[in-house]
Amino acid sequence: MNTPIQPFTPSSELARPTVADAVVGFSEAPLYIRKPNAEDGWGIYELIKACPPLDVNSAYAYLLLATQFRDTCAVATNEESEIVGFVSGYVKDNAPDTYFLWQVAVGEKARGTGLARRLVEAILSRPELADVHHLETTITPDNLASWGLFRRLATRWHAPLNSREYFSTEQLGGEHDPENLVRIGPFQTDHI
Repeated sequence: MNTPIQPFTPSSELARPTVADAVVGFSEAPLYIRKPNAEDGWGIYELIKACPPLDVNSAYAYLLLATQFRDTCAVATNEESEIVGFVSGYVKDNAPDTYFLWQVAVGEKARGTGLARRLVEAILSRPELADVHHLETTITPDNLASWGLFRRLATRWHAPLNSREYFSTEQLGGEHDPENLVRIGPFQTDHI
């Protein structure tokens, strides 16, 4: 039996710019949330660099996220197309009901707008994530902004929040604070 060969679709074609999934912010300064694409890679990299204490990965890693993991990532741009927010993550292979959030970044121009929450909820509202009912991430003990975001999400979604140490300082090479695994859920995505 001959299996038909599927035509190859380049990553750049898969990651074509699309219309925004959501428009948030104020009418005088709207922000547009959408899936990332290859043209966003460098802007994401620059945003992460401007958001300490986030760990900065290579520009190549952000290009991969923007193309290979675009269905589980989101960018927010302003009217000048500047990237002012980014969330990266993936659905866990061994737990397909769980979305693992890797990084969330909100640039200085968009802080105080609730953008981090809106980015997370935009991703979880996508049809391809309809079976997700848990959200996980890791947070260092002193990252008050991330703890605040996850507590607000758990409250908003009426879901329990649990945490435990996940990676110790020693496991992270002795120069990085420990990372706690934080889990919210179960929650219903149709209520997000």
